[in-house]
Amino acid sequence: LVLLEQAIAIDPHYGPALSLAAMCQRQLVINGWAEAPETNRRKATDLARQALQAAQNDPGTLVYAALVLAHFGEDIGAMIGLVDRALALNPSFARGRNVSGVLRTFAGQPDLAIEHLQTSLRLSPRERIGTSLLTMGAAYFFKRRFDEAASKLLLAIQDDPGAPVPFRFLAACYAHIGRLDEARA
Repeated sequence: LVLLEQAIAIDPHYGPALSLAAMCQRQLVINGWAEAPETNRRKATDLARQALQAAQNDPGTLVYAALVLAHFGEDIGAMIGLVDRALALNPSFARGRNVSGVLRTFAGQPDLAIEHLQTSLRLSPRERIGTSLLTMGAAYFFKRRFDEAASKLLLAIQDDPGAPVPFRFLAACYAHIGRLDEARA
């Protein structure tokens, strides 16, 4: 974040640095590392809006700004529109497909979310680019396809065993399918 702030000081209209700084501020809030979460939330949304003004046709900037703004309550349909624009500019943008899957899960579109997440994984099978497996597991969970959700969540846990969210979804999946001992564990 310090390096991004230095880049922004040099060029206050550098969209990629603005959007990545917004993502960092978002992470501080999400992970509970922010001493003043409301201040970090405000910084994140301000940086995301500045990024959109500065780099309206940069796919990475569009995607990161849309994710930040969606996370902090902006209109999900409008944010999906930004991601769709990024994907129109670069259809092979794996991170863009990942974020599209995340936003479509938030928006209650699990089928399209799964499709975009699968495309993201095909485009970048070895690179860890977000939470594709976790989000796919969540999308299957919301479709009430708990066995498929559990298999994706187990892979997400294998990929990042310290992350708590996949364990939460997995416990809920196990409870729904009657595997209560495994849910408790």
